[in-house]
Amino acid sequence: MAAELSPIDKAKFIAAKRAVDFVQDGMKVGLGTGSTSAWMVRCLGERVREEGLRILGVPTSTRTAELARQVGVPVTSLDDAKWLDLTIDGADEFDTNLALIKGGGAALLQEKIVATASDQMIVIADAAKEVAQLGGFPLPVEVIPFGWQTTKALVEELLVGLDVLDRDVTLRMNGDKPLLTDEANYILDLHLRRIGNPRQLALVLNQIPGVVENGLFIDICDIVVIGHGDGRVTVRDINNGTEDTERLLFAPSDNIFADLGD
Repeated sequence: MAAELSPIDKAKFIAAKRAVDFVQDGMKVGLGTGSTSAWMVRCLGERVREEGLRILGVPTSTRTAELARQVGVPVTSLDDAKWLDLTIDGADEFDTNLALIKGGGAALLQEKIVATASDQMIVIADAAKEVAQLGGFPLPVEVIPFGWQTTKALVEELLVGLDVLDRDVTLRMNGDKPLLTDEANYILDLHLRRIGNPRQLALVLNQIPGVVENGLFIDICDIVVIGHGDGRVTVRDINNGTEDTERLLFAPSDNIFADLGD
């Protein structure tokens, strides 16, 4: 039951539950990766089962694809879908301009490709993810394995001339080996603490040979749905300049938790 969730999980669930209301019959929908996005996929699965909602999902990772199939959401590739109506995804941080840091789940490359191939991107997050300035969460940068140490050195050199507070760069590990993304690349995590100019940083990072993509999502997100542990949900639309808060009631008959496998 939702009542048994921790406040943080309740906030994630509330945001996901509200965000899937934007999905309409016949849509092609990008499916994000991460703990909050997993709630969203389960909520979509519930609508497919109970309402007969007809959609096609484009997953941003292999684990999201597996979950979507488990809960009954039909999936296809971006190549087959070509263009999407909507993408719903989480974020590690977002600011007042709806600039994001993403990539904590190591899926930033596919997430950015899918989000930019959509008419609209909706971010779902708990209230703790909102920050005055990006950078508290380490910024992921996906790099090819060949010459990664040279790429790391070039990134460190670049940071010297930019408005960031710290410049520590680490290779993300999976046990005693480098973590591999779905595209078989590595992730460098940039521990910056504060990013003074996210737009500039996003542009210059991608000029470094060996860098595939970075986790700064600028001018991509249209709406953020913010969940709170007390059941409130806030919908902020940057294009319309609106912000609305409502309270979602938990129905004891919610069966979405039957799909939880983790």
